[in-house]
Amino acid sequence: MQIDEYLVEKLVDPTGILTGDRYEFRLYLTLDEDDELYTEEGAGLRVLYKEDGDDKAVVSYHFFERSTEEVLDFELEEEELELILEFCKTHLE
Repeated sequence: MQIDEYLVEKLVDPTGILTGDRYEFRLYLTLDEDDELYTEEGAGLRVLYKEDGDDKAVVSYHFFERSTEEVLDFELEEEELELILEFCKTHLE
């Protein structure tokens, strides 16, 4: 899995209930053809990331087909989740 491009947007909590800051990352991926997530149209990963003081975490995520935005039912392995967390930490604008 290789991240080719990404978008990040700060989310606003209109209720003021949530502490810290929340961001949505949309990661566009290149996958090997033998990967079960591979599609010709490409795949992406939508990540909700939070920063609350020293607490930095991936709150949720889901894979999607790039052309249709259809959610794909796959999970990240623990090491992949750590890589995504580090990516979000270092690429936050």
